[in-house]
Amino acid sequence: MFVLAMRSIRQRPGRFLATLLAAFLGAAIIMTFNSLQDTANQHGIDSVSADTLSTSASVVGGYGTLLVFFAVASTLTVNVRQRSRELETLRCSGATPAQLRRMVVGEAVAVALLGAVLAVGPAMLGGRALLGAFKDSGQVTRSVDYSFGPFALQSGLGITLLASAGAAFLAVRRATRGRRHQGRARTVLACGALVTGVVSVTVTFAFSATDAALMAAPAYGAILLSVGLALLAPRLLKTLLDHLQLTGSTGWLAIRNLRERTDQLAGILMSLILFTAVSTATLYMQAVESDEVKASGLTKSVDAKNLETLNFTVVGIIVVFVCVMLVNSLYAATTYRAREFAGQRLAGATPGQVLGTVATETAIVTITGVLSGTVAALAGIIPSRWSARPGYSPSGPGHLADGDRGGSHGNPGNEPS
Repeated sequence: MFVLAMRSIRQRPGRFLATLLAAFLGAAIIMTFNSLQDTANQHGIDSVSADTLSTSASVVGGYGTLLVFFAVASTLTVNVRQRSRELETLRCSGATPAQLRRMVVGEAVAVALLGAVLAVGPAMLGGRALLGAFKDSGQVTRSVDYSFGPFALQSGLGITLLASAGAAFLAVRRATRGRRHQGRARTVLACGALVTGVVSVTVTFAFSATDAALMAAPAYGAILLSVGLALLAPRLLKTLLDHLQLTGSTGWLAIRNLRERTDQLAGILMSLILFTAVSTATLYMQAVESDEVKASGLTKSVDAKNLETLNFTVVGIIVVFVCVMLVNSLYAATTYRAREFAGQRLAGATPGQVLGTVATETAIVTITGVLSGTVAALAGIIPSRWSARPGYSPSGPGHLADGDRGGSHGNPGNEPS
C-alpha cells in the first residue's frame, strides 16, 4: 500500500498541495521557536535570558503542535472526502480498511516529511529574527548567540510527522465508520468540555483582584468553552438554519445547500470558533492589563513583557493557521462542487446567482463561527474583569465603566489588577 500511496502522490500532486502547505508552515513555526531552546541550552547564558527563551519555546511549541494537527486534519479530511469514490473502488477490489488507512497515512507522512525538510531554511531565518526581537525589547541580553540545534530539528520533524500521521488516521477512520458512532463520541467530548469550561469560569469568582492566577481560570474556561462549541458546530449551524429566513432564490438555495453539507463544514466552523474565542479573550485581557499597568505609572517586569510577547505571538500563529485552513478548506470544498455548479447553470441559474449562493453560504458559516467564538470569549472575559473590578463594564479593551473610574470599588492607582 505504501507503493500505491507514492504512485498516488506522483499522479495527482496538486491534491496534496494544501497538506504540504500546512505541514510546511507548522514545521517552520515549531522549529523557529524550538530553536530558542537550543539557544537557551548554550553555555554562559544568564538565567533571565535562558528562562525567557525556554518559556517561549515550550509555550509556543505546545500551541504549534495542536495547530499543526488541526491544520493537517482539516486538509486531509477534505481530501479523503473527495476521494470517497476512489476509496470505495479499492474496497470493491479487495482492499481492507486497514490497508486503506496505511495508504492514506503513508501519503500524509511522505508529504509532511517533504514539507518539514523545506521548512528548515525558513525556520533558521525566523529563529534568528525572533531572537533579535527579544534582544531589541530587552528580554534577552545582546551577547546571546543564535543556535539552531538538534532539539529544533528533531521536534520539527517528529511533531510534524506524528501530527500528520495521526490526522490522516483519524480522517480515513472517520470516512470508513458510521456517523452514529462519530456523533456520540463528539457529543460526549463536547459536553465534557462545556462542563469543565463552566467550572473553570465559575472558579474565577473565588479569586481576589490581587491573586496572580486571576486570569488563568477564565482563560482556560474560555478555551474549553470554545472547544465544546466547536465540537457542536454542526448542531449550531443546523439550529441557525432552522430559524433563518432569507428571501430570493440565492438565499433559498444557500440555506438548502448548507443543510445538506452541514457535516462537511464542521471543520471550517471549528476553526472559526476556536480562532475567535482564543484571539478575542487573549487580546482583550492583555490590552486591559497593559492599560492598567500604564495608568498606574509602573514599568512592566521582564516576566510581564515575556507574557505579552507570548500572547501576541500565539494569536499571530493562530491567525496564520486559521487563514491557511480556511483557504484550503473553502477552495477544496468549492472546487469539489464543480459538477453541482454546472448542474445549476444547466437548470437556468446565472453565474451571478451561483456566486451569490456561494457568498451567502460563506457569510452564514462565518457569522455562526464568529458569534459562537465571541460567546465563549465573553464567558471568560466578563468573570475575570468582574472579579478584578466589581461593576466593570466590558465596553472595550482598557475602558472602564464611568462609575468605576476613581470609585471606591476600583483598584488603587498604584496597584494594577
